[in-house]
Amino acid sequence: MQIKGLQKTSLIDYPDKICSTVFLPGCNLKCRFCHNPDLVLNADSLATIEEKDFFSHLEKRKGKIDAVTVCGGEPTIHPELPEFIGKIKDLGFSIKLDTNGTNPEMLKFLLNKELLDYIAMDIKAPKNKYQEITQSNEIHKIQKSIEIIKDSGIDYEFRTTVLPFFTQKDMKEILKLVVPCNKYILQQFLPKTTIDHNYQKFKATSKEKLNNFKKLALKQINKVEIR
Repeated sequence: MQIKGLQKTSLIDYPDKICSTVFLPGCNLKCRFCHNPDLVLNADSLATIEEKDFFSHLEKRKGKIDAVTVCGGEPTIHPELPEFIGKIKDLGFSIKLDTNGTNPEMLKFLLNKELLDYIAMDIKAPKNKYQEITQSNEIHKIQKSIEIIKDSGIDYEFRTTVLPFFTQKDMKEILKLVVPCNKYILQQFLPKTTIDHNYQKFKATSKEKLNNFKKLALKQINKVEIR
């Protein structure tokens, strides 16, 4: 497995656990607001962490971390992902997977093999704006993954980066995709590095908008957080 980044210790990536976070290269979406463009577009230019060095790190962190968060890019585009996660599980760590939900078959396989303990799936946009914002027409796969995750029996969260131009109507349409669900996260958009440079012209999503959307979501979901 190619590894392009490693955060050795994180207190925020995996709820209620101390974890290491590993970054895998490449993505099948080109979200205009993506803040990791190098991982998506120029992964070959990034230094590679050898798999043996990564597992050596995990061996040394036993007793100090509880889990590993696997993110990207999009981890599920890698056919070797089940084997990679299996090796981590064999060391006794819990696994959180961050995904865009475009590979429901891989999700189902990982769940059937009991390789996942927590899933965080990004809901990028309302259904009618998914193709424009992600530059990909994968909404049918997104919807299938949402149902697989809700039926999985493991802990999960859906999360949305709230773009400054999202309206109340947009938010209602996003909620239609995920409700009912256990946990929903609203994330603030920050106009730093983005795949589409035009998105750097936007201001950060206001706290007022985030709070208004939280109130809207709480009408249908018991646990809603802003990050």
